[in-house]
Amino acid sequence: MATNIVWHDTSINKKNYRTKNGHHSGVIWFTGLSGSGKSTIANLVNKKLFDVQVNTYILDGDNVRHGLNAGLGFSADDRTENIRRVGEVAKLFADSGAIVLTAFISPYQSDRDRVREILTKDEFLEVHVDCPLAACERRDPKGLYKKARNGEIKEFTGIDSPYEAPNSPELVIKSDQFNEEECADQIISVLKEMQWI
Repeated sequence: MATNIVWHDTSINKKNYRTKNGHHSGVIWFTGLSGSGKSTIANLVNKKLFDVQVNTYILDGDNVRHGLNAGLGFSADDRTENIRRVGEVAKLFADSGAIVLTAFISPYQSDRDRVREILTKDEFLEVHVDCPLAACERRDPKGLYKKARNGEIKEFTGIDSPYEAPNSPELVIKSDQFNEEECADQIISVLKEMQWI
């Protein structure tokens, strides 16, 4: 833990950014099994927000592991550190007045709760992209379930590593029952109800 550091206040704050942008800022946290549709739905929501001039950014699980979290593996400790770092980056985006969409399996409730705790109550929207394991395996867009079943991938969530479904998410999206467009529209409706946009 670093010592002798002091927070430096800036002349432009979150309220100023929100006023300039004309919308709320915060984190839409997509969680769910691999293949549930998190990234696809997050991308659609992002496009819809972009089209109405909302400042957004997507933090996607695979993309972040190409850079910021390139040195992390998939052990329980590495998964926790992965989500801790992403949570801190997401908070910076929220502070800058943007809506950040994060698409991460984020299998542990305690990790998601930790991110929720570093944000204010009205800045965190947990979206459980709820899709049965069997449906995710049928989709298997990256061929990862097949590799996990063949023993080529260890500690794969849903197979030999646990997934803890959210205790009380703000929104549950049944991605096996609605198409991607319908799922995205459900989220947009909630954002309007919460007066984020």
